[in-house]
Amino acid sequence: MNPLTLVLIVFAVTCAFCWIASLITKDTSWVDRLWSVVPAVYVWIFAISGTAAAEDAGRLTLMAVLVTAWAVRLTFNFARRGGYTGMEDYRWAILRARMKPWQFQLFNLFFIVLYQNALLVLITLPALVAWQDPTPLNGWDGVFAVLFVAFLIGEFTADQEQWNFHEAKKRRAGDLGPGFLTSGLFRFSRHPNYFFEQAQWWTFYAIGATAAVSAGNGLWGGVINWTIIGPVLLTLLFIGSTIFTESISASKYPAYADYRRSTSMLIPWPPKQRQGEPHLV
Repeated sequence: MNPLTLVLIVFAVTCAFCWIASLITKDTSWVDRLWSVVPAVYVWIFAISGTAAAEDAGRLTLMAVLVTAWAVRLTFNFARRGGYTGMEDYRWAILRARMKPWQFQLFNLFFIVLYQNALLVLITLPALVAWQDPTPLNGWDGVFAVLFVAFLIGEFTADQEQWNFHEAKKRRAGDLGPGFLTSGLFRFSRHPNYFFEQAQWWTFYAIGATAAVSAGNGLWGGVINWTIIGPVLLTLLFIGSTIFTESISASKYPAYADYRRSTSMLIPWPPKQRQGEPHLV
């Protein structure tokens, strides 16, 4: 069976499960619980298919290993935050309260279930390019693999900083000013974990593009090929989600407006001076 066909079958089954489970449990976070799992499944489908065809599957195996490392980190972080204990994402509850029941059910089906699951397929399709162009590994694969691991470590660090902050906040009964994290990586980006997450998938795309270039494609169809739609849509999703999340934070914490003015939203960057901070000479 063509691996893309198998991926689409898994996608359809996943969508059906998430939608039916959300109707039965009144909980719309089933896609969140599978978010860290299905991309690894998709990439391994391509990797196993390439290996079974007795092709040079070194690049596909590398891609599968990298995405598995991504999946393990994200699953661990999601699990320790209680994501698998039936806790629904607080943002869905807020949106449900703002919509009529039928409107939210349409949003649930078309955006939460279908669109987000389709996006998880799209971000893994650079593996399809590598499957179609089974050329040997080269130096660029090594460069992008190192970058992927660096971004993975960056995201793990940001998640750990955030975990430590919220644990300290719990110990102080929620009284830990200014109410949100502004130190460590969060001094340079309001959402460094989001930045590193997106950077990993852009790097994953670059590995697929390396396969296309190695097969003789140039700028168009090689460096820039149709699978770029995956990381582009992922970035747009994160930007939209970040804007919505920050609107909630700004309504809860008066100091958040100043943090927003002084600190980059995603890309880590030296912060501007905040109100009340002394000038450094």
